[in-house]
Amino acid sequence: MSIVVGIRHEDKYAMERRVPIIPKHVEWLVKHHNIDVVIQTSGKRVFKDEEFIKAGAKVAKDLKRCPVIFGVKEIPVSAFEQGKTYIFFSHVIKGQKYNMPMLKKMMELKCNLIDYEKVVDEQNKRLIFFGKYAGLAGMINSLWALGLRLKYYGYESKLLKMKQALHYHSLAEAKDDISAIGRLIAENGIPHELRPFVIGFTGYGNVSQGAQEICGLLPVKEISPEKLLTLKNRKKLPDNIVYKVIFKEEHIVEPIDPSKEFDLQDYYTNPYKYKSAFEKYVQHLSILINCMYWDERYPRIITKEYLKKMYAKGRPKLNVIGDISCDLEGSVECTKPTKIEDPIYVYNPFTDKITMGYKGEGILEMAVDILPSELPRDSSNGFSDVLVNFVKPIAIADFAMPYEELDLPKAIKKALILHNGELTPPYKYIEQFL
Repeated sequence: MSIVVGIRHEDKYAMERRVPIIPKHVEWLVKHHNIDVVIQTSGKRVFKDEEFIKAGAKVAKDLKRCPVIFGVKEIPVSAFEQGKTYIFFSHVIKGQKYNMPMLKKMMELKCNLIDYEKVVDEQNKRLIFFGKYAGLAGMINSLWALGLRLKYYGYESKLLKMKQALHYHSLAEAKDDISAIGRLIAENGIPHELRPFVIGFTGYGNVSQGAQEICGLLPVKEISPEKLLTLKNRKKLPDNIVYKVIFKEEHIVEPIDPSKEFDLQDYYTNPYKYKSAFEKYVQHLSILINCMYWDERYPRIITKEYLKKMYAKGRPKLNVIGDISCDLEGSVECTKPTKIEDPIYVYNPFTDKITMGYKGEGILEMAVDILPSELPRDSSNGFSDVLVNFVKPIAIADFAMPYEELDLPKAIKKALILHNGELTPPYKYIEQFL
């Protein structure tokens, strides 16, 4: 019996061009594992149908003959088929209300669901992810947006040479541009009014590392959050340095009880005992890159009320927020996820309104919610490099077996949310959201 897997076309977003498995790896699966790969035809995918055909895949209008289907983003409710195995980013593990109808349909059809986000190692570190590419694209976009915002304020900065990540042919091309800008800053300096120029990062995971990789192409000096608070008081500062600050949990929150000290594990277990401590840093930042994990149990780092107070004192130092985490009204309360085609807006804290583009009173925010799609070829390559190793074990698994007896790699079994339409033991908690 032949092993058949399908790769679906992406239809959640008009600009979603990524693919979970690239042609090079399709060729390897076909030649070395005798796997029959079927590609659902797509006119917008970054890898063309012809590239997959050359790699040995078959192109079809639908994936009806495929018992196992790989995708990237959520799948329309109408597309699921009885008893099939689906692998994609489902966005259901927080009980996301907007995806509960999708999950219910999969349960009705007794489908199997494997979520990339939960494929983790023994230390619970994610193995298959686009996060780094979200950070890379998000930082490129944030610097590009900063150039436009400074132009609005009357500064013709070196950053105007940049483009939105989408418009670069590759990550390498974008890096070349930013490296050239970095050399210009090192040679010519930063306008006096913008000094000290400080980029703040929240978080230190894959997303933050990607963003910091781009930042590292500028003439950067890293300082601690504590030193940031006294930086502007120093008499002699170099005029050609960009300062970088990384904020961890102990900088972002503090215990509500002043007699208590910050404890990371306690914060994760009892977040309601903590409040934001981030506001004292915000006024010293030129740009904030938000890369942290957040859900509604945790305090926000920037509230609408704080922005209103900050702007009431006049135009602040902070020009741009690059919210790569992109949680709707999340850790940054004014965040509204945007499309690649219209990626930036200005939030006015006095009117609580947003204006698309880079002009107007308030804070400029970049909040694209599918940032890796702006670097579709690079991000697909990195993703597929890891996923390809799990394709055959998933394809040959007998999902008719009881959950306890399923022969799957441990990392994949951890990510199995539905087994024959039933929530698996680690995900029973999702029932409360259904």
